[in-house]
Amino acid sequence: MLPVANPKLPYDPVRDFASIGLVARAPNVLVVSPALQVNTVKELVALAKSRPGQLSFASSGNGTITHLVAELFNSSAGVQAVHVPYKTGVQALTDVVSGQVAFQFDSIVWTLPQVRAGKLKGLAVTGLTRSALAPDLPTMAESGLPGFEGVTWFGFAVPAATPKNVVARLNAELNRALQSRDVQDRMAAQGAEAAPGRPEDMTKLVREDTAKWGKVIRDAGVKFE
Repeated sequence: MLPVANPKLPYDPVRDFASIGLVARAPNVLVVSPALQVNTVKELVALAKSRPGQLSFASSGNGTITHLVAELFNSSAGVQAVHVPYKTGVQALTDVVSGQVAFQFDSIVWTLPQVRAGKLKGLAVTGLTRSALAPDLPTMAESGLPGFEGVTWFGFAVPAATPKNVVARLNAELNRALQSRDVQDRMAAQGAEAAPGRPEDMTKLVREDTAKWGKVIRDAGVKFE
C-alpha cells in the first residue's frame, strides 16, 4: 500500500526488508447508527443502493485503514457511500452514534462497548473468521460479501541483508513468545489475535496487501496530502 500512497517513498516494503513474521491481526467492526433502519449487512447494502451517494461513512482520517476498508466495502458491494474523514476514531464514532453519519468500520475495542450499550448496532467483523470477543457477529463474508477481509496486522521485519540464520532464529523466538497465554490474553484485550507463522507468510501478505489496497486506493481515487 505504501508505494501507492507515496510514490516518492525512499524504500520498497518488499525489496528492502526481510520479514521476521506476523505478530497479530486485529479485525474491524462495521457499525451503524441506531437511527438507521438496518440490522444486517445485506440490509445496509440494499439501503445504500436505493440511495446512491446519500449515505455517508466516517473514518479516523483520509487513507487510514478505517477509510480504506469502507472503500473496499463500496466496491465489493457496488454502493456509493460518501466518505467523511475525522481527526480521530472517537470523533467519528460520536457522529455515528448521533446519527449524523450512517456507518463506520473501526476497531473492535472501540466499537464493542458502544454496541453492548445500545449506542451502535454492530453488523459484522472484517476478518475471515469470527472474533472471540464478539462471536455472535458474523463476518462480512458470511454476510454476503465473499472473501471480504480488512484487518490491521502487525509484524516484525529487519533490513534485507540480514543473514538468513538470524532471521530464522528471530522467527523462532517470536513464535515461541506468541504461544504464551499471557501474550495472547494481552492481545485479546486489544482486540487482536496472535498470528504465528513463517517469514515467507508475512512477505506474501505484504505483497498481496500492497496490490489489494493499491487497487482500492486507485479505484476510489484516494488522495494523500
